[in-house]
Amino acid sequence: MENMTDRDKSSSHGYFVPARPAQAEIRASNSRFIASVAPSASVAAARAVIAGIRAKMPDASHHVYAYIIGHGATTTLGMSDDGEPAGTAGRPALAVLRGSGLGDITLVIARYFGGTLLGTGGLVRAYGDAAKAVLAVVPREEKIERRTIELTLPYTTYEQARRLVAAHAGSILAEEFAADVTLRVLLPIAQAVAFTREIQELAAGQARIDGVAE
Repeated sequence: MENMTDRDKSSSHGYFVPARPAQAEIRASNSRFIASVAPSASVAAARAVIAGIRAKMPDASHHVYAYIIGHGATTTLGMSDDGEPAGTAGRPALAVLRGSGLGDITLVIARYFGGTLLGTGGLVRAYGDAAKAVLAVVPREEKIERRTIELTLPYTTYEQARRLVAAHAGSILAEEFAADVTLRVLLPIAQAVAFTREIQELAAGQARIDGVAE
């Protein structure tokens, strides 16, 4: 297995992930290439997906894989040729995966050898085409990155603060009532800066806020 960290300049606070597993099959010179993808929010989840496909197709000649965990500034990537000539399987599969724009995804391509050697170019095309085939059918959904923020506010702002949380697509995780009100809220990162600015305006600068997104 090969792991690496990929850094890019994306500043998006939401990204697309597989909504559920999907599978597609292609054939090249009598070899079958069965490509499977599944959502994976961690490297451990990716490894579980890979192990699961191996268990379902134990008689395949190769189980080539590639995964992308996360999205944006820091992304963990992994791939394996699983016995195919170096650079002919995992790398083209990962290239197609990266071009899809999806994050938190694991791709496994099981090859059943058909008796005809494909050559280096043929393998690159076959694994790339198998990856494209399954990505064409996988359903997608948006994953919104969120952040927990803790607010300490005067009692007079409590009801309005709750309304602001809802207006910014957030949710209240916990409330504590002491000398002031403390709210622990979960917000989309893209909403956090605007939300905290409005809270400070509401509380006339008397709010104490921890966990604000930069």
